[in-house]
Amino acid sequence: MANIRAGEAMGRNHVKALREAQLMSKAELARKAGVSALTIDRVESGKSCRMDTKRKIILALGLKLSDKEKVFMDDETPEAREIRRKG
Repeated sequence: MANIRAGEAMGRNHVKALREAQLMSKAELARKAGVSALTIDRVESGKSCRMDTKRKIILALGLKLSDKEKVFMDDETPEAREIRRKG
């Protein structure tokens, strides 16, 4: 998996950086995820999307759902972040 730096993320996610690290086009990711290329474009530009769309994108990138923070880092609630921090 590609090493993603915070500055490489578009908007609030790493979809574009992860897709490009796999040399995958927007159209290919859209096809694998079962969504439109326009949806991928919107997500990569930082617009919000449904949880189901996020799930499809994560799986289409070849990741596990447990890796969601690597793709959509803003999904964690403040409460969950605090629990994880206290560990």
